[in-house]
This record gives sequence, structure tokens and C-alpha cells, in this order.
Amino acid sequence: MRVYVPLTLSGLAAAHRAGEIGPGPLTAYAVTPGLREWYVSDDIEELEYAALNRAAAASLRLIAGDPGVVRRRVVVAVDVPDGAAVADPDRSLDASSLGEVRIASSVALAEAASVHVDADDAEKDVSAAAAALGAADHGDDDAQFTVDGAEDHELLWFGIQEIPNLIG
Repeated sequence: MRVYVPLTLSGLAAAHRAGEIGPGPLTAYAVTPGLREWYVSDDIEELEYAALNRAAAASLRLIAGDPGVVRRRVVVAVDVPDGAAVADPDRSLDASSLGEVRIASSVALAEAASVHVDADDAEKDVSAAAAALGAADHGDDDAQFTVDGAEDHELLWFGIQEIPNLIG
């Protein structure tokens, strides 16, 4: 099963040093029944893209919680055994947890399929979005517009062999 783990650049650096993403439990995003129902598509690529975007939003929350990290969203796509990622059935249709899964233990970075990171030119919008996140959560439409501005930036695809250059 492909899961998308939200990180920051410093989190990616730590995972690279340790050789694993963890420790567990990890929160990740995947194509879950709730995500399928919400997205209303049978196209697996569209559904995986939706899960990737959910992870990017979670990465933004990690950035907002740590003023010292670089303002670029990071998501690692990892293949885990079926059953290793478990969705909470009680929250399957909760909008805040669509696609969310838990992985009990750390995941070897060697199992990663790819890394997705904002380009340098996204930092200004991601920084503004991180600062506006709290107000957006409380219903401020202008703040939500700012948060949505970060989502206008597509994450770039990188192979895992490129991680040293990303964290360099």
C-alpha cells in the first residue's frame, strides 16, 4: 500500500540520518474508503494525488508548529505492507481526517518510492499560509485564501537518491 508521510525538511534530514521515518506511530495519508467516497473517483492516480495533497496540508501544519523550520512542505511516498496502515473507522468521513492512516512503527527510508517538496519559490506563500492557519481554522475567509495560496504550488517529485541534495 502506498502511503504519504508528511514531514518538514528538518524531519527529512533526521529520517535520512536515521535511515527511517519514525519512531512510530506515524500519521500518514492513503487512499482509504473515506477518501474514495469524498473524492468520488475510481481513478487511482487521482485518488493518490488527493492523498498526497492531504499529506501536504499536514506538512503545512508541522511547519506552522515550528517557526524554526524551512517553509517548504515535504511528503515522502512510502510503500508499506497491506494492513500496516490503518484508518480509524470512526473518523472515516470526518473532513479533517480524510485519508488519514496510522502506521504502528517506523518505516525504513529504503521503502520510500519518492519525495515531494515545494520549490524554493513557494517559501513565501507557504510561510504566509503557516502564519494564517490558525485563523483559517477558526473560519476567517481571508486567512483561508492565504492557506489556499500554498496549495497553488505543486510539490516537485524527487527520487530518494536525491535526498542529500534536498537537505544539503
